[in-house]
Amino acid sequence: MAYVATRGGERAIEQSQRLFRAEMGEITRERVAEIRRAMPYLVDRAMGEASLYDEDLAALALAQTGGEPYEAILLLRAWRTTQPRLQVAAPVRQEDLFTHRRISAAFKDIPGGQVLGPTLDYSHRILETGVLAGEAFVPPPVEPAAVPAPARQPSVAAWQAENGLLELPGDDAALGNEIPDITREPVMFPAKRAHTLQSLARAETGGVLALGYAAQRGYGQAHPTVNELRLAEAEIRVRHPRGTTFSAGRVKISQAEVVSKSGTQLGLGFAATLGWNEVKVIAAATLDLNAPGAEKGSATEEEFFVYHTEGVESSGFCIHFKLPHYVTFQSSLDAMRDAKAKKAATEKAPEPAE
Repeated sequence: MAYVATRGGERAIEQSQRLFRAEMGEITRERVAEIRRAMPYLVDRAMGEASLYDEDLAALALAQTGGEPYEAILLLRAWRTTQPRLQVAAPVRQEDLFTHRRISAAFKDIPGGQVLGPTLDYSHRILETGVLAGEAFVPPPVEPAAVPAPARQPSVAAWQAENGLLELPGDDAALGNEIPDITREPVMFPAKRAHTLQSLARAETGGVLALGYAAQRGYGQAHPTVNELRLAEAEIRVRHPRGTTFSAGRVKISQAEVVSKSGTQLGLGFAATLGWNEVKVIAAATLDLNAPGAEKGSATEEEFFVYHTEGVESSGFCIHFKLPHYVTFQSSLDAMRDAKAKKAATEKAPEPAE
């Protein structure tokens, strides 16, 4: 594949950028704050796919790009690479999460109970068109629960393991800077499980959904059941240089466990990501569940889904086709013309006399 440089159009390029900025309008701190307040799930998606947890920066990136997620995530990842790594947090365990929502489709009753939390799953999808006519949509107040659910909930998979229904993967002995990091080292296949889960954690939501849905519709080996879906806050605990451990705050996370019958036990798929993004972690956990034994080139093969759900790389490759390809295209046209000329010459050539 060949490219040529674009020359002589610096002013046009500058004006095209100005036109885009003009359509975005002035970006102020208040505008960024409003995006963060009004579109928390979009901000969460941007943070998760950028693998950078900062709500203000995510809202700024969305304001700066007009809500175009690929450009916003590219901005966030680029900014992330300029920042030093100060510390590696301690491992976060499910039972320590401050849980806002926790449901299971596999069991009616689970240890700790079902916690519906914030969701539109059971509501009618009705567009509040009155707002466009000047009416304000004021949501009804939340009524306090008679008995609030405990903030910390046990793991459903751990309970199943205790009852011999599945086998949990062993704890990774790597800690701190020994933990594999896809932002610092290339992914090799077969990949380390840490690399696969990290890739899914920051994968593009739509791509993960498409491949996860394909697996669910029969293009995978295992059909999932949601063992546990959880929206929570994880406490980030880091070690001070003086030796003490302290909390640096909380970050929102989503996590999903899906299971499927596998011989005499249940197979387990898992996924987690920064921010609240339920559909992504369910689809990602489905891919994790289906990866073992997947056929080469199938939607659930590890190498296939890790490569093709990398949003920045895949969108960049598609977008690069807008760049000049004059050399290769003209070469193709020349080859076509030459082939047509040779064919025409052959057809017009007189047949040899007998």
